[in-house]
Amino acid sequence: MKVAIVGASGAVGQEFLRVLDERNFPIDELLLFGSSRSAGSKYTFRGKEIEVKLLQHNDDFKGVDIAFTSAGGGTSQEFAETITKHGAVMIDNSSAFRMDPDVPLVVPECNAEDALNRPRGIIANPNCTTIMMVVALQALENISHIRRVHVSSYQAASGAGAAAMAELYEQSRQVLAGEKPTVDKFAYQLAFNVIPQIDVFTDNGYTKEEMKMYHETKKIMHTDCEVSATCVRVPSLRCHSEAIWAETAEPVSVEQFKEAVRQGNGLQLEDDPANKVYPMPLFHENCDDVFVGRVRKDLANPCGLTFWLVSDQIKKGAALNAVQIAEYLIKVGNVGNK
Repeated sequence: MKVAIVGASGAVGQEFLRVLDERNFPIDELLLFGSSRSAGSKYTFRGKEIEVKLLQHNDDFKGVDIAFTSAGGGTSQEFAETITKHGAVMIDNSSAFRMDPDVPLVVPECNAEDALNRPRGIIANPNCTTIMMVVALQALENISHIRRVHVSSYQAASGAGAAAMAELYEQSRQVLAGEKPTVDKFAYQLAFNVIPQIDVFTDNGYTKEEMKMYHETKKIMHTDCEVSATCVRVPSLRCHSEAIWAETAEPVSVEQFKEAVRQGNGLQLEDDPANKVYPMPLFHENCDDVFVGRVRKDLANPCGLTFWLVSDQIKKGAALNAVQIAEYLIKVGNVGNK
């Protein structure tokens, strides 16, 4: 298996290296690509030093089976044809192709089979907030059809990249030292604050991040479920959290949903309020699964449940989900040049 990572020097690119290694992903040859800024950098993978090559319009992807791309939407759009023209499957982590009707949008716990129909040779990785939500919603959908969802997200600095994580550290140090905090990656100081805006606002008053959750959920789950989101940046490092209110066609009991979570793929139940047990970002960095807690009936809706989610944004929200897509393709023998 010949594998490429585009955007190897970024936070998600580095996570790809860790996830591929820890899951013993079958790789005979690994190629790393980046911008002129990162070309020439070297990273060690399974004891071998690999130099980052400059991403160019040439035949460097000839023979590549799977290309994981995480270098931004503009780069993905510009280089998609170059990456896929020799048969590579491009699994793209940007928002460039998510709503393209010829590009499947895949979360393996929900719709792995969609990855088999890819007219452009591209599979899109969903938005991190959508990924963790639909993994949990799928367990509920299996009991009763979900009609509508309200969600508030509490999103970590990692969602804005490695530099944003570094800025949160630096801001915290500066505030504690009585210095004026550096503000570059966010609209406002994030340390000791929350910012009720992620991405730009659209004409309807929702941000692009919030509208991603609306549109992507429908495409992934093949559903008419309506989603209304409020996305908030909080000063956690790399785990996102979500508070979800879901209305189903028929009433679902708390225990029914808890059991569905226990039996669900990619889910772990952490719900013992009497002993203060519930998911928190502090404890779930570098974890694979989506953690579910605070499950209870919605007091305002007899067909409603409300619950709390935590998941690692860089891992399941990005690199791991893409690798799981590739693992599925390998399992069913439907990948790249093989």
